[in-house]
Amino acid sequence: MGEIKVSPDYNWFRSTVPLKKIIVDDDDSKVWSLYDAGSKNIRCPLIFLPPVSGTADVFFQQILALTGWGYRVIALQYPVYWDHLEFCDGFRKLLDHLQLDKVHLFGASLGGFLAQKFAEYTHKSPRVQSLILCNAFSDTSIFNQTWTANSFWLMPAFMLKKIVLGNFASGPVDPVMADGIDFMVDRLESLGQSELASRLTLNCQNSYVEPHKIRDIPVTIMDVFDQSALSTEAKEEMYKLYPNARRAHLKTGGNFPYLCRSAEVNVYIQIHLLQFHGTRYAAIDPSMVSAEELEVQKIKLHSSGEQEQQ
Repeated sequence: MGEIKVSPDYNWFRSTVPLKKIIVDDDDSKVWSLYDAGSKNIRCPLIFLPPVSGTADVFFQQILALTGWGYRVIALQYPVYWDHLEFCDGFRKLLDHLQLDKVHLFGASLGGFLAQKFAEYTHKSPRVQSLILCNAFSDTSIFNQTWTANSFWLMPAFMLKKIVLGNFASGPVDPVMADGIDFMVDRLESLGQSELASRLTLNCQNSYVEPHKIRDIPVTIMDVFDQSALSTEAKEEMYKLYPNARRAHLKTGGNFPYLCRSAEVNVYIQIHLLQFHGTRYAAIDPSMVSAEELEVQKIKLHSSGEQEQQ
């Protein structure tokens, strides 16, 4: 039990990357917790948004690997927000505070839904350069919980945890996935009643993504072929919503591929971010990109620009 929590990688991460706490709302109780790693000269970093059960450190393997390759990465933990508009407004204030004009977003499950809602919310003055949507959904009605969404705030913490745990994989899984699930259960235990209740409310409150507002944003859809909380119908809906999206399929990985299949996930993230190398929206330190690679990117950008003009 708890193999990840005592692993050298996790302990190295906790000892080298400080957890920052930031308040951007008038309400002092709304605290954003985040890990900001990599060069601060990079002005368009990749930001990770966790699922209902996750804290900012569930993405520690992405932070370690990507910063080692020269990327700037920020992993977040949400304050208590009770509706999507309130979340989007708070997240916009956070980006303003961090002096980030545009960002790339990686959202897992609820994080993926909130990433899409934020891109939609800021579509008139875009703040999202690209999206990586991992086990994400576009319509909260898939959980058939919209009728209970307004009562989560009344439920005790143990009942809320039981609801979340009901979506975790049951049955036999390989040891790495078992460790990932144990770690997520441990993270879930660290969340308070109001944190859990607000996240479940955001997860189930009646809402859907309006694709016409975000159709110009480059998207990668990342999902798994084995058991996860996401139904086949929900996955198909995502493909329909983003017909031009790149697809990153993982044979296995369950609900938490960023923990259980981190090497594969990190490669897919790199492939997604590669298209921005050599531009002002690069999430990587230019000194970490070879001259040959930059030349290839410039040719690609030049040819795509010519196609648009035609």
